Amino acid sequence: MASQDWFEKDFYAILGVPKDADAGAIKKAYRKLARTHHPDKNPGDSAAEQKFKDIGEAHAVLSDPKQREEYDAVRQMAHGGARFTAGGAGGNGGFDDIFSAFGGGGGSRVRFDTGGRQSYGGPGGGDDINDLLSQMFGGAAGGGGRPQPGYAGYGAPRGPRKGADVQATTTLPFRDAVEGSTVTLRTAEGRTITARIPAGVKDGQKIRLRGKGQPGEPGAAAGDLILTVTVEKHPVFGRDGDNLTIDLPVTFAEAALGATVAVPTLDGSSVKVRIAPGTPSGRVLRVKGRGVAGSSSTGDLLAKVQVLVPDELSDRAREAVEVLRAEAEGLDPRAGLVEQAKA
Repeated sequence: MASQDWFEKDFYAILGVPKDADAGAIKKAYRKLARTHHPDKNPGDSAAEQKFKDIGEAHAVLSDPKQREEYDAVRQMAHGGARFTAGGAGGNGGFDDIFSAFGGGGGSRVRFDTGGRQSYGGPGGGDDINDLLSQMFGGAAGGGGRPQPGYAGYGAPRGPRKGADVQATTTLPFRDAVEGSTVTLRTAEGRTITARIPAGVKDGQKIRLRGKGQPGEPGAAAGDLILTVTVEKHPVFGRDGDNLTIDLPVTFAEAALGATVAVPTLDGSSVKVRIAPGTPSGRVLRVKGRGVAGSSSTGDLLAKVQVLVPDELSDRAREAVEVLRAEAEGLDPRAGLVEQAKA
């Protein structure tokens, strides 16, 4: 079914194909443009979202042989295919291009009577001009020029409209965002929507859920639900892309002498990692495959060493530290730091 904006939109130009393009070329062009302008690849880009909708509309019409034929006819009328010329001697009308297809006649075969009805076929009667338009647009023209239900102002019918997209937000616990979850949302109209959140969703990420938006008109698809996700903080773990991060506290002795310590993981288990002798605070230890599971790979667990300094020392511990200080007499770890800072 045609719509009024067919007079203004050039679907061939939108897809970048010639008017004689076959179905294969149209499909290929649509897929390429849809990948480029897909909202999931252009989050927050309203221009890309509108372009994606235009591409879909163009493909829906041009990929359907019947709609494409109607569209081509409408575009031909709108852009010069139908010539409306002044009557010549004897009062002959124009409309040559349109009506020559319905009997091959010239201007003398079109006349207007005072009752507001147009007849085709010359003096004395003939077919109603509205019947001819009905043949072109599937019943678009009604008697006396009255528009029929569902038809646009130009006399061309429009198809059922897709439902509107809906914007929504949801907050997920850190673990649910990493592992994936199912959420239940309620719209302003009272509808309940159940949506599956994929594993690895990030804080602030937008997810497009197809067909979860407003219902469309009869025969048309529903709109989409565009869901913005907020992820709660975790008391222990953080995120760096697909990697999980954790601050790993170690004692001065463990850092100085070396040790093997346990590191917790998000699934509740723990793994052993080796602290090499002389490990400084801030060094990152990588545990392979213990991060966020993606569609093609899994991130790592990054443990950042934090060397703890005790608030209080026993007498023996103090004596040991004083021995260490004596051993380091004359060693200045800040030597040259001021000069380097001036560089």
